[in-house]
Amino acid sequence: MSFSSSSSSPTTSSSATAAPVRVLTELDHVRLGKWLQAPSAAADALQDVLDSAELVPSAQVAPDVVTMRSRLRVAEAGASTAREIALVYPDEADAGQGRISVLSPVGIALLGLRAGQEARWRAPDGRAAVLQVEAITFQPEASGELLR
Repeated sequence: MSFSSSSSSPTTSSSATAAPVRVLTELDHVRLGKWLQAPSAAADALQDVLDSAELVPSAQVAPDVVTMRSRLRVAEAGASTAREIALVYPDEADAGQGRISVLSPVGIALLGLRAGQEARWRAPDGRAAVLQVEAITFQPEASGELLR
């Protein structure tokens, strides 16, 4: 499983025909917008997510949605083993520790998905990558951390 921060094209899908609507908290939306200052492919992809997402107040986000600083259990499509990762801001990222930057291809692909959905993106080598979001093991909003 490659979590490189190189440019690629993230997409999401819960089926082969339609991408799901992403859900973002209003706070995550504002904070992520601040990371878009420098032009890059990652910034463009994140901007697309921000522009098309359904926004909800932090107190009203469903507990099965991938929000910033959520920890989630993911598995490659068809794999029998899963891995726990956290979706974090770029300055908190450490792929070796499972802290995945929201500006990485996999991070952008995971943002706003629900448990049960698939994140899809192109790895730096051009191959298609897919992760199944099996579960959200910790979501700040569901734990009462609305301003984290």
